[in-house]
Amino acid sequence: MEDTSIPVRTLRGKASEPIAPDESEARVHGAMADLDARDPEYIRNMLPLMWLLTTVYFRAEVRGMERIPEDGPVLFVANHSGGNMTPDSIVFTLAFNSYFGVERPLYSLAHALVTAWPGIGAMAKKWGIITAGHAASKAAFERDACVLVYPGGDVEVHRPFTARHEIRFDGRKGFLRLAREAGVPIVPVVADGGHDTYLPLTDGRAIARALKLDKLARLKVLPVSLALPWGLNIGDFLGHLPLPAKIRMEVLDPIDVGAKFGDDYDEAYRHVTGKMEETLTALSAERVLPPFL
Repeated sequence: MEDTSIPVRTLRGKASEPIAPDESEARVHGAMADLDARDPEYIRNMLPLMWLLTTVYFRAEVRGMERIPEDGPVLFVANHSGGNMTPDSIVFTLAFNSYFGVERPLYSLAHALVTAWPGIGAMAKKWGIITAGHAASKAAFERDACVLVYPGGDVEVHRPFTARHEIRFDGRKGFLRLAREAGVPIVPVVADGGHDTYLPLTDGRAIARALKLDKLARLKVLPVSLALPWGLNIGDFLGHLPLPAKIRMEVLDPIDVGAKFGDDYDEAYRHVTGKMEETLTALSAERVLPPFL
């Protein structure tokens, strides 16, 4: 009998050439974005392990998935915590692929060091993790794919523990311009609990400036934390073992930046971050002590 099943690869959209990262003066450049490298079958096979990690270890709660448009491209704008292990990223990736199925593509924008790291970069490609950049994002939107961006980058994910309930996008508004130019809605995603998985002491901005890490690798911070198994952990370049803190996450209503704010990116920035800050405050109010309960 003739096999009429549709190969998984046909669900990824039209094949395209890898896309070079946006120009940068930094010496470390991320890998070229290969949208065809995302592997739905690999993701499907990894979902049971992710389910165990997120539901048993982090006891994650994700609310508001029904607010996401059922089809078409979306720009998810999220906060993230927990240093280089970012447990909230794992939670949302599982939630999206479980809710919509692995056939609906989601590409996550990451720092150049992540996609360029040997071994890690190759595995990241299968998940749809690509070097952050407008060109790659717009190419994904043209395929009707969704894109997940963390505007705060290294500044937010390594913020001190005392700032764990803050949205720190560091004044970065590129995501607003990207959404308006591409004509896609922004869907904010707010997470709480990631900073309870270790103890970040300082983001080390002054140290990073002194070492000129921005020129070397586009790093604004050199964090210092207390984390397993290292004890004193400087830079978090090798990651750490997260504590089993509870992760809570909420997806907010879509925002049409162009229709609502036009090119007033300052007002749009205040609106988006303000909504996210309100939600983060509400989520943090649900926490109990100790945080792993």
